[in-house]
Amino acid sequence: MMWRMLTPPAALHALLFASGEPLKKKQLATLLNLKEEELTVVIAALNKLLAGSGIALIETSAELELRTAPEAASLVKKLRESELSRDLGAASLETLAVIAYQDGSTRSEIDWVRGVNSSTSLRNLLLRGLIEGKEDERDKRRIRYNLTTEALAHLGITNASQLPRAEELRAAAAQIIEEEAKETAQAEVA
Repeated sequence: MMWRMLTPPAALHALLFASGEPLKKKQLATLLNLKEEELTVVIAALNKLLAGSGIALIETSAELELRTAPEAASLVKKLRESELSRDLGAASLETLAVIAYQDGSTRSEIDWVRGVNSSTSLRNLLLRGLIEGKEDERDKRRIRYNLTTEALAHLGITNASQLPRAEELRAAAAQIIEEEAKETAQAEVA
């Protein structure tokens, strides 16, 4: 195993960094092949390593998570403000339009319509509170993005059906999707 080349605190740091979200202590102990008491010692060692690094180890009774240290709050705030002060840009506006006119979309649907990867645009829209992501009802593995009430208010509408040419564009999109599905079915049969 590759992680065995790492010290236990370094391996814990790598797992928490890769996760990007809180991890259960029991899960970490299992992954690192440590007993509960040993994990406590490793947590203390990682805390020492992180001291003064701008990263903090947040610990509850059951979970651990990496976050920016409180001392870095003003820097992180500047970063967020600079990201939010920029214009949305064409890519983000396209992404927002796809979500609005389709009344919610998954990333793969957005990428298909735009013909390019939309990850950065989605991140920008999420940071600005213009869209929200929720589990897709049809496929629990995907996230479906929808406009927030903030986005609707900013656009001066109360729901997506009030968008210009909404019905016309939705009908055209439905027809294209239906034709693509037929072509795909015919290709599979052939």
